[in-house]
Amino acid sequence: MKKTELIDQIRSKNSYLCVGLDSTYEKIPEHIKKTERPVFEFNRQIIDATAPYAIAYKPNLAFYECRGLEGWKDLELTAQYIKSTYPEIFLIADAKRGDIGNTSAMYAKAFFETMNFDAVTVAPYMGRDSVSPFLGYKDKYIIILALTSNAGSADFQYIKSANGKNLYVEVLEKSSLWGSDENTMYVVGATHASDFEEVRKIIPSHFLLVPGVGAQGGSLEDVAGKGMNSECGLIVNASRSVIFAGNGHDFAEKSAKECENMQQIMEISLRNKKII
Repeated sequence: MKKTELIDQIRSKNSYLCVGLDSTYEKIPEHIKKTERPVFEFNRQIIDATAPYAIAYKPNLAFYECRGLEGWKDLELTAQYIKSTYPEIFLIADAKRGDIGNTSAMYAKAFFETMNFDAVTVAPYMGRDSVSPFLGYKDKYIIILALTSNAGSADFQYIKSANGKNLYVEVLEKSSLWGSDENTMYVVGATHASDFEEVRKIIPSHFLLVPGVGAQGGSLEDVAGKGMNSECGLIVNASRSVIFAGNGHDFAEKSAKECENMQQIMEISLRNKKII
């Protein structure tokens, strides 16, 4: 997907919402567990209900890998369903991969060729050669972990380098030279809203994937106020607060309502920035 297509979708839906498909089997409504493929059926109903508000979906691979072959099949079916039914929606593999070059090349092939994701999250710790194989695909994105939303992010990401910069700043500065805003995005957690202005000084035009709104306590208003650029530049993810908003027969409708509530806040911020 081209950057312009993503921006067009944001403007058409007045939204920059990503729904995280962290689909835990144990939390799926009981009546869905009676279907042939419960996780896929749960995902399908969530997707159909939330597609009017979502510009991206992000399956977290851990929730599929833990179930072995059956989990991978559900992931494949979910990716295929999104691509065939909602081809305009940005599809992110939340895989957090990153390894030596030939291994990364196989990861890139898996997610970009075999499963046709638009983007994959990558860890930059091993350096440029662990990331560059992903950059060889046209109209595909890597989403580099920079400043994550978890409490443990402070263990390393705020360590000062020899020149006095936080490690996450070094990651942004160096990795921004590897690609461009046409093939690279960054994970910056909503729980670090006070750092968004610093982030935007370094990467003013890149899209940011922002987890941490909702169950983790991040503020959507703070993220929009400090992280939005003239093209929006934000993909704000909500997972548990959306997909598990209900657990009865109306679970999908409740998920849609949660998305609608977030979309209305997003629309205000987009109008304030004169993006729509």
